[in-house]
Amino acid sequence: MKNNLLIFIPTYNEAENVKIIYQLIKSIQLPEKFDILFLDDNSPDGTGEIINEIAVSDPSVFYIHRKGKYGIGSAHQAGIAWAYENHYKTLITMDCDLTHSPEYIVKFFEAGKNSGLVLGSRYLEKDSLKTWNLYRKLLTNLGHFLTKNMLNMPYDASGAFRLYRLDLINPGVFELIQSKSYSFFFESLLILHLNKVKITEIPIKLPKRTYGNSKMNIRDAWTSFYFLFKMFKKKQFFKRTMIYD
Repeated sequence: MKNNLLIFIPTYNEAENVKIIYQLIKSIQLPEKFDILFLDDNSPDGTGEIINEIAVSDPSVFYIHRKGKYGIGSAHQAGIAWAYENHYKTLITMDCDLTHSPEYIVKFFEAGKNSGLVLGSRYLEKDSLKTWNLYRKLLTNLGHFLTKNMLNMPYDASGAFRLYRLDLINPGVFELIQSKSYSFFFESLLILHLNKVKITEIPIKLPKRTYGNSKMNIRDAWTSFYFLFKMFKKKQFFKRTMIYD
């Protein structure tokens, strides 16, 4: 029998991290039991095989294997759909690269008692990005400035560390989301915001990656900025299409 809380982790080339993140998550103490869902996009480094080994030894671990790399936004959409299909009430999403510390999961869970969506924010504390290099800081801060001023959302709109109260959000709301890439995060946030989902932020600190490389490249960044301008236009002239009836 599945539990009410699901922790979702998409992976691509995370062979060095996946066992570590699993062990860290299993070490936390929550007031209720939880399951873990990994989604791997056919990682050539063997991440999928490691996930299979973990699932064999732990019946609370589930997995989805896809045949190709279809985009981080598409991975999150698949994870959310799986959570609805399997009747979870609460979903926490996080990265596998160890920048999202499992120690925050308890805080997400507590904040989720009174909110439909909880965001881990990198902008509530001044030193949240202290260890990041200048390029990543500039890119992230630019994205935050644009989403804040163009979409009129004060939140950290591009982060993947989130909690969704699926029992409070109609699954049809997620069907309005079109992006399959990194722009999924600010598009989904805007749509949830426009559909009057209560949003709460909690402060988090993000260290630099311990192993591996960042998945976002300059092409992904420019694609996201382009999509942001499309979302601005859509919000201005076709806002009704972003509301679920």
